[in-house]
Amino acid sequence: MKVVILVGGVGGARFLLGVKQALGLPATGSSPDSPHEVTALVNTGDDVWMHGLRICPDLDTCMYTLGGGIDTERGWGHAGETWTVKEELAAYGAEPTWFGLGDKDIATHLIRSRMLRAGYPLSQVTEALCDRWQPGVRLLPMSDDRVETHVVIDDPEDPDQRKAIHFQEWWVRYRSEPKAHSIIAVGADEAKPAPGVLDAIAAADVVLFAPSNPVVSVGTTLGVPGIRDALRKTRAKVVGVSPIIGGKALRGMADACLSAIGVETSAEAVGRHYGSRKESPDGVLDGWLVAEGETVDVPGVAVRDVPLLMSDVDATAAMVRAAFDLAGVSVE
Repeated sequence: MKVVILVGGVGGARFLLGVKQALGLPATGSSPDSPHEVTALVNTGDDVWMHGLRICPDLDTCMYTLGGGIDTERGWGHAGETWTVKEELAAYGAEPTWFGLGDKDIATHLIRSRMLRAGYPLSQVTEALCDRWQPGVRLLPMSDDRVETHVVIDDPEDPDQRKAIHFQEWWVRYRSEPKAHSIIAVGADEAKPAPGVLDAIAAADVVLFAPSNPVVSVGTTLGVPGIRDALRKTRAKVVGVSPIIGGKALRGMADACLSAIGVETSAEAVGRHYGSRKESPDGVLDGWLVAEGETVDVPGVAVRDVPLLMSDVDATAAMVRAAFDLAGVSVE
């Protein structure tokens, strides 16, 4: 089976572990003899330059998680990390002081930045980095072009004014507390899908949306010209997994992001936001998994309620199998 998944960071990485288990693949490492092919289309709108380094949080979180090197308590960064460089930067008063890079993590960013400056596109850089980690999943950035998500917020220093800041500053520095009035993926309109993205969607047997942030993860990926159209044209069924349970976001600040674009924080509202391939001119869903016991109506979309908490890999794999079933595909 050829499976394509649109993912963000921590939640997306954990969902990919469930996909691997549902397909009988090892949790970490590759399985060259497997008949299955898994491709993750990873959001790069969170990417940012800091201290002269190109940081790709979602790509790295997926790579470390699937490669067995993630800090499982934090959900991001290296296990067994040290912070000597961070402490030295703070001693110099180097900005930004609100974003910490671990020593091991910096090595990844150094390699990436050096290759980017040498002219290699991000997709090739990612492939080279994955050669070490062997995630067992093909990790593709949504685009090789620079796309960065910015948020227009109430200025924390002057509430009567608004200002635009990088998503990372809103999330990490301000903990998404200043109200977001709009969210803009700068550069997305001019970006192109990375090589292999459209081909993977066209050849897929099933396409899944992980329960990642529908605005700044899946939504940003859908904003790259060509990707939404490819999803509408693929022969595969497209099934999304709701990131909202009981009107609350599973992770992060999906509620604040949804409010910024005028969408209610509910499984039904997010499903309608994605829309039906059958009944909406730009819709992308055939199926929508929602939390057990929830009644949701998304016109033109098959809705099924199942347990959605990714409490462990087994629970996540069961969720993935439910998505496969809703899409009418089987791994048997």
